[in-house]
Amino acid sequence: MRVFVAGATGVIGQYLVPSLIAAGHEVTGTTRSPAKAAGLRQAGAAPVIADGLDRQAILDAVRAAQPDVIVHQMTALAAMTDFRHFDQEFAVTNELRTKGTDYLLEAARLAGTRRFIAQSFIGWNNPRTGSPVKTEQDPLDPDPLPATRQSMAAIRHIEETVPEAVPEGLVLRYGMFYGHGASDSMLDVVRKRRMPVIGGGTGIWSFTEVTDAAAATAAAVTRGAPGVYNIVDDEPAPMREWLPALARALGAKPPRHVPLWLGRLIAGGAMTMMAESRGASNAKAKRELGWTLRYPTWRQGFVAAYAPGSRPGGREPHPAPRAGHSSG
Repeated sequence: MRVFVAGATGVIGQYLVPSLIAAGHEVTGTTRSPAKAAGLRQAGAAPVIADGLDRQAILDAVRAAQPDVIVHQMTALAAMTDFRHFDQEFAVTNELRTKGTDYLLEAARLAGTRRFIAQSFIGWNNPRTGSPVKTEQDPLDPDPLPATRQSMAAIRHIEETVPEAVPEGLVLRYGMFYGHGASDSMLDVVRKRRMPVIGGGTGIWSFTEVTDAAAATAAAVTRGAPGVYNIVDDEPAPMREWLPALARALGAKPPRHVPLWLGRLIAGGAMTMMAESRGASNAKAKRELGWTLRYPTWRQGFVAAYAPGSRPGGREPHPAPRAGHSSG
């Protein structure tokens, strides 16, 4: 199949593109960097230098590629450092999730592309009440925190627009990424003991190792009905469990513990999200995408990714899935 990957040199794209090529797909990938374009060409993809917010460039690139599938992986979070002001840090990503998505969907319609796969996120956008683990049937948070309202609106735009705009629209809700090149700013915060366990540490988080995320995305190229899928590991976990484990894997000192009121005073809404977040179930993705995780739990994945002496990312890229079959 002809697959167009928008954002082909990002955290997911670095594993997704080689996997798709190994599976026999013809891949066109976009990047904003001429230097990274050379890497795409070396991997066997056709590179296109284009800004995701340049409507005409996107229309021209898709028209030239005539893809059977478009995969939207465009974000701008590599340098995220301020966890207090989420909407400010996510401003460009929010544009890519709104305008950028609309441009790609317009291009898909003009090119006759039937299948469209878009990146979303699950975590602080889950309702912060009720069951500790949510499914795709649960609504997005109807009352997001002020610091996340624009980011939530962008995610809502993707999840409501993509499944309706093309014959086969899929939205993949990734959990908190970890692994080579992922969430580096958060890791630095953990190393410096600037991320404490908040209150009782009861906020539930769901994680996704980056090459497992790429494997799920590759599987979605040929499998899965239109709709939303949670792409997370098997073990949603409270902060009091995963944060000390991450610190140990990084060789850092244990995290501090602070009461919720103090956390809110120091970091505002970010602390509320950490303390009240809900996890997500991956049952639908495993069932309908035939997705098998290399790291079913962050307990294994943190050690493989960050233990002293481990390869950056913990291992070689995830084996390429065969077209139409499960990955893993």
